[in-house]
Amino acid sequence: MEADRIRHRRALWASFVGTGIEFYDFYIYATAASLVFGQIFFPPGDPGVQQMAAFATLAVAFFARPVGAAVFGHYGDRIGRKATLVASLLTMGLSTTLVAFLPTYAMAGWIAPFALCVLRFGQGFGLGGEWGGAALLAVENAPPGWRARFGSAPQMGAPAGFIAANGLFLILGLWLTPEEFAAWGWRIPFLLSAALVAVGLWIRLRLGETPEFKAALAEAPPPRVPLGEVLKRHRGALLAGTIGAVCCFATYYIATAFLLGWGTKSLGYPMQDFLAVQLVAILFMAAGIYLAAWLADVRSDPRRVLAGGCVLIALIGLLIAPLMGAGLMGAFLFLSLLLFGMGFVYGPLGAWLPGLFPPRVRYTGASMTFNIAGVIGGGLTPLIAQALALKGGLAPVGLYLAAAAILSLVALIWSRRHQSPSP
Repeated sequence: MEADRIRHRRALWASFVGTGIEFYDFYIYATAASLVFGQIFFPPGDPGVQQMAAFATLAVAFFARPVGAAVFGHYGDRIGRKATLVASLLTMGLSTTLVAFLPTYAMAGWIAPFALCVLRFGQGFGLGGEWGGAALLAVENAPPGWRARFGSAPQMGAPAGFIAANGLFLILGLWLTPEEFAAWGWRIPFLLSAALVAVGLWIRLRLGETPEFKAALAEAPPPRVPLGEVLKRHRGALLAGTIGAVCCFATYYIATAFLLGWGTKSLGYPMQDFLAVQLVAILFMAAGIYLAAWLADVRSDPRRVLAGGCVLIALIGLLIAPLMGAGLMGAFLFLSLLLFGMGFVYGPLGAWLPGLFPPRVRYTGASMTFNIAGVIGGGLTPLIAQALALKGGLAPVGLYLAAAAILSLVALIWSRRHQSPSP
């Protein structure tokens, strides 16, 4: 029993800390893209066009994520979860740290945005293998009745990484002048990633393999091509899981990347004030994640909790225009509501998506669904939202968010036939 408790603690800690570091890396890029990348990595011109170019680089990582999911999923299902998670963390961390050393457009011309996109691809490639492995590490070590709550550990890494990333940018904004921040201050969060990755590696290298992976290997040899088996035997689960997860990505990148840029540059809110509002509002996301996971365990059905979250997001999305235009308190109220709802469409994913696939192809299946959903729901969302807002204000952005929620709701209802029984 004591050995099981130690294994549970290590799995939860490794899943949470490793994913928190990975999401810190991902979010410092999104924050810097919202604040300064448009003006320093692209040709001088209209600020709105520069911002759209910066948001376009965000999409590069989302298209890299399914590639990373296929590669890391292949090895995760064949040789094990532990080694694959170490490799994904190293890939993400190296790509992030190197951003700190990039030249600006004024220094290197077109080489600057090209190099930025290459490193952004590396970020997405590494993150493509991170979430699926971390979710499996948690749920495949979970005791009976705790699968969704254990599966929420990597989900909690998202608000933790966001708080670390935006908190650091907030401190830098208070410490430095706008000119100093644009010249060199934005590089500091990328440099610090190297130290965080070293901590994550130390934690993950102490892990063993999960019981369910060991049992799957004892039953049969690993699949030669896990992705091929997923596409051949689990196409319905792959489609349902992918569309069912779209809402969480659309919600998150509207609440963070898009609204940070729009709130500070179009609505005129001071950067430090808006970052502070986002930092407090993200705590509502953490509360929503745990509450949703607890409900999923109580009801033994993460799918229903996710469906309820989609309805909530569709309704909240319609409030974006009046609340965001009502001053900082209105923005805080909207972001708090939206991110709390985000917890309900995100928290139970750690239990639901792995449950769609058997253990022998679970790393590949869960990673592919999550990361293809990222392409659809998150990759182009800040860019689309920026274009919609430039033409019609925030109301069309709210309708876009509601449409994403309804799309996921339909997939969740349809997915019932593909749910695997919990072990």
